[in-house]
Amino acid sequence: MDLREVIVRRVGGSEEQRYQDLMEEHHYLGRLPKISETLWYIALWRDQWVALLSFSSAAWKCAARDRWIGWNSHHQYSRLKLVSNNSRFLILPDWHAPNLGSRVLSLCQKRLPGDWREVFGHPLVLLETFVDPQRFRGTIYKSANWLYVGDTKGFRRTGKGYGPRAHSPKMVFLKPLHPDAQALLSCPFLEEPYRTRGAKMMLKAEQMRSLPQFFSDIPDPRRAHGRRHRLSTVLAIAAGALLCGMRGYRAISDWAERLGQKARERFNCRCEKGAYVVPSFYVIRDVLVCVSPSHLDSALKRWNETYGKEDKSLAIDGKTMCNAIDEEGRQAHIMSAIGHETKTCYTQKK
Repeated sequence: MDLREVIVRRVGGSEEQRYQDLMEEHHYLGRLPKISETLWYIALWRDQWVALLSFSSAAWKCAARDRWIGWNSHHQYSRLKLVSNNSRFLILPDWHAPNLGSRVLSLCQKRLPGDWREVFGHPLVLLETFVDPQRFRGTIYKSANWLYVGDTKGFRRTGKGYGPRAHSPKMVFLKPLHPDAQALLSCPFLEEPYRTRGAKMMLKAEQMRSLPQFFSDIPDPRRAHGRRHRLSTVLAIAAGALLCGMRGYRAISDWAERLGQKARERFNCRCEKGAYVVPSFYVIRDVLVCVSPSHLDSALKRWNETYGKEDKSLAIDGKTMCNAIDEEGRQAHIMSAIGHETKTCYTQKK
């Protein structure tokens, strides 16, 4: 077999049943349904199917991968869409030729980022896969310059979380598709086009000016000595950053630093030597830690009611907060009311 004649392309709609039947027959894990973001590929040699591959959404949790990336929990769940899992790789019987696997994998890696952007509208930064060491040694991935970063703990994800017993740990391999994949995935602020999730909006000048007014009645929990920034300004900047898609103290601080002088004036920032100064990372963090959540929630509701009048209908949505555990050991579930037209979140209820 001349490997230069091997090509890789996406599975067509009329070919999906054949693809699934072959996976069910020859792959030890069987077929894999198309859930969320998934692309299927076939490798051909002179129009003959020689290999099948599937790329799906990344694993929710993987300690070895997360340590390698270096991201925190706030960033992890909002950036998982930048990672894809090579969930299936099958070389069909009678087609096991030297170097075929690494050749097919290399061809797939070259076209996958473009296909992913075309189909799902956002880029990929990193690929991952899990190899069962009781069956394989990961030779194909090693040959294709994937990085072995450790093993899983062996727990399986179920509909109610993770199973109570550990099964066979898997080897974890990663393939960066971006030269600075680690830095990009773990940085506090994502530039376009890598921002893929989270409610975002563009604040108008009037909205910037109004935000501090809604926080002006909140009692300041800080000591009077050493205050350099108004409480209403700090809270308004934090709220503005969240409305624009920022998550986490560092991302909020970076967003504040990027504000121009006109925007800083609208937020009623402190003026020093003719220039408006934004609160630092430590000021923002300390204020958000100690301010009353009920006062903050009330102020945000009033702001939403004022600027959400364009909405003619509401959507009710809910999600489980991954790292929020209540006193009974259960994960907190939050229901939200969101305006269809403005994408404004009017209220949330645990």
